[in-house]
Amino acid sequence: MKTALLRALPPTAALIILLGLWEGLTHLLSIPAWLVPPPSAIATAASRDAAPLLSAALTTGRSALLGFGLSAGVGVLAAVLLSSSRLLERAFYPYTLFLQTVPIIAIAPLLVLWFGPGTRAVTASSFIVSLFPVIANTLSGMRSVDPALRDMFQLYGARRLATLWKLELPAAMPHLFTGLRVASGLAVIGAIGGEFVAGFSEDAAGLGILVLSAYRQLRTDLLFAAVLAASVVGLALFGAVSQAGSRLLRRWHPSGS
Repeated sequence: MKTALLRALPPTAALIILLGLWEGLTHLLSIPAWLVPPPSAIATAASRDAAPLLSAALTTGRSALLGFGLSAGVGVLAAVLLSSSRLLERAFYPYTLFLQTVPIIAIAPLLVLWFGPGTRAVTASSFIVSLFPVIANTLSGMRSVDPALRDMFQLYGARRLATLWKLELPAAMPHLFTGLRVASGLAVIGAIGGEFVAGFSEDAAGLGILVLSAYRQLRTDLLFAAVLAASVVGLALFGAVSQAGSRLLRRWHPSGS
């Protein structure tokens, strides 16, 4: 507990100083609240609109979690398939880069046409954005297996499935969780980006819709509160993945300590 408090003290102190400077400068320089609201105004807006913010955060979090889960499963499976053959990797891996470079806002209208507006299109957006880090990191981990260990498995006549399950996947775990950490943040970004275009439906509005609504009403305080809520959703998902990785790896790999 003491160690945790000591670790939390520097960022907490920095945050308090930053918020104090922000609050003081907005009043000292008479910055209009619609341009840059002070932290006190943002806190008031968050308190006043707590129910819509919580509902929107849960909606966005659900879509991001679904997209992240799909990217984790599909990404690991794709990496396993690509690692099975150098020819497959050379043929198809370059096309996975498309997932990293495509502007999600540009293809969001297509997602609406294919999946309809609402949760399915937003989940697809989150999935597309967060898939590549899982594939890239898992494949990198599987390719970085110690050649001596691979030779030993071959020497003892291990089947391909046994080599995959007992050597390659365990060796790739640290890389996999690195990819999952990156994907967890991207999943929230993809969900909110998808909501900008595809979030209008009979479903509850997500944070992307709340951001657009606050912007059109010039409610900058609520906009900042929605952005903060989105950060909290991303941090929660990132923290859950990091905790799972630490628990799984702590007994046999330095990255889990």
